[in-house]
Amino acid sequence: MSAAADPEALPGGLQEIADDFAALSGPDRLQLLLEFSEELPALPARLAEDPGLLEPVPECQSPIFLTVEVDGAGDGQPAPPDAAVRLFFSAPPEAPTTRGFAGILAEGLDGSSAETVLAVPADLPLRLSLEDQVSPLRLRGMGGMLGRIQRQVREQTGA
Repeated sequence: MSAAADPEALPGGLQEIADDFAALSGPDRLQLLLEFSEELPALPARLAEDPGLLEPVPECQSPIFLTVEVDGAGDGQPAPPDAAVRLFFSAPPEAPTTRGFAGILAEGLDGSSAETVLAVPADLPLRLSLEDQVSPLRLRGMGGMLGRIQRQVREQTGA
C-alpha cells in the first residue's frame, strides 16, 4: 500500500524501514539497528574539515552532529518545496544506537523532496517498534534529530 493510499503511512522510504523493524523479533531489531549504524555514510570532506557547519543534537546521549542541504537554497533565495534534501551526519562509531537512528533517517529521507521530509510525523521513533529494545531517552534523541532536520528544511525552503 502506498503512502498516498494509507494516510497513516510514513513518507519517503521510512514506511518500508518501519515495516522491516516491525516484522522482526526484539534481538533481530537491535541487529537491524546496528546494520543501519554500519551503513551511515561518511561526511564529505568539505563538511568533515569544517565541523562548525554541523549542528549538535543535545537530546542524544551520544555526540551527534548534522546538517541539511536543500537543492536550490542559497543566496537568500528559498528552495522550492519539491527540491531534493541531502542529509549529513557525524556520529562516533562507539555510539551504535545514535548512528543507527541517523542511518535510518539517511536511508529513508536522503534525496527526498523537502515536502516529504516535512511530512514525517514526530512519532517516527515510536513507529520503529524499538521501545522495548532502547530507552525512551534514546528514542527522544532520534526525535531531536528529526526536529532539527525539519527545522533546517523549513529555513531553507521558507516553509
